[in-house]
Amino acid sequence: MAAHPVSPLAPKSFPDLPPVAGVRFATAEAGIKYKNRTDVLLMAFEEGTVAAGVLTRSKCSSAAVDWCRATLPAGVARGLVVNSGNANAFTGVRGRQSVAMTAEIAARALGCSTGEIFLASTGVIGEPLEAGKFAGVLDETATRLGDTPWIEAARAIMTTDTYPKLTGAVLEIDGVEVRINGIAKGSGMIAPDMATMLSFVVTDMPVAAPVLQALLARHTRTSFNAITVDSDTSTSDTLLAFATGKAALDPIAGLDDPRAEIFGQALADVLFELAIQVVRDGEGATKQVSIHVEGAVSDESAFRIAKAIADSPLVKTAIAGEDANWGRVVMAVGKAGEPADRDRLAIRFGDLTVAKDGERAEGYDEAATSAYMKGEELDLTVSLGLGAGKATVYTCDLTHGYIAINGDYRS
Repeated sequence: MAAHPVSPLAPKSFPDLPPVAGVRFATAEAGIKYKNRTDVLLMAFEEGTVAAGVLTRSKCSSAAVDWCRATLPAGVARGLVVNSGNANAFTGVRGRQSVAMTAEIAARALGCSTGEIFLASTGVIGEPLEAGKFAGVLDETATRLGDTPWIEAARAIMTTDTYPKLTGAVLEIDGVEVRINGIAKGSGMIAPDMATMLSFVVTDMPVAAPVLQALLARHTRTSFNAITVDSDTSTSDTLLAFATGKAALDPIAGLDDPRAEIFGQALADVLFELAIQVVRDGEGATKQVSIHVEGAVSDESAFRIAKAIADSPLVKTAIAGEDANWGRVVMAVGKAGEPADRDRLAIRFGDLTVAKDGERAEGYDEAATSAYMKGEELDLTVSLGLGAGKATVYTCDLTHGYIAINGDYRS
């Protein structure tokens, strides 16, 4: 697979995330698909770490997703193994045997049970994953575990990503510093349904597994589940959160604890920043676009309309061409299958109203709108005039680069 240029929307610098007590990790080269780059991440958690996660609702989920789905109810974790280059999806019995063997190898390397190991795989679908590749690799990697640098963990899980994705938060609760670090990968096959491609978040906050699960599910809705690059939901979408409980605080035992809101907001910020980094690395992307829908009959209806606009190839190619073709937005609203009144519809690009009350806006300024479309970050707002429902979906444009990347993905 050919290397592709770094996204023009890539960050100018990357954060130097601090250690999180109770978490160590290392990366390795297993040669699963890529040559001369890391493709395996091993993460180890100290005893007492709780786990939460949200997983793809794809009916063709990967073997690793099925493993996590079976392991999550126990809510405990001692290890995580992530590989890039092979999704281990649509691999039948061999795929199930591969995850079981990988978990056994990791459990031996970390000195824990297989039920405390979480797995995630990303890459080509339909190719068997040879678990034997992990045998010596994980044993050796377990001897090099450290608590930094986090950018290496982010690099090891990349596929068509053009840059590593990581962010963190440091907050104070009852006078005690609490840390949250997160990494993610994703660039194409992005229209998450329950979670995102792959993302892993760790914290030293003492929090009960059911509380962590509830907060993760709540804030996924406005972060990872609110992004789309190409409308395609991956077979491997996995978002896992691990809390080591090493911060010197009493555990958050329920959502009624006021600290749950404070911690939850910091968690939400981390998830949102990771999700936006994924959009900004959308395959071939040159523009980040926020699609706002307001005045819908409900928030759910607003979301479905915003998603229809964000997923439309015609809308996305117009944005790539810096063309304020609001007619395509009207088309997307109309096809969404949600309540809409053509004669109440209004559309704005940034602060510029281009359509109002079912027709082109009086005083529409083509030159000003075209100038706005040349920006790297765009806002598109649709007002339906039917109710109080609102939602935002984040996406990117669709360029020739997307075709180039996916046309040679397996070659």
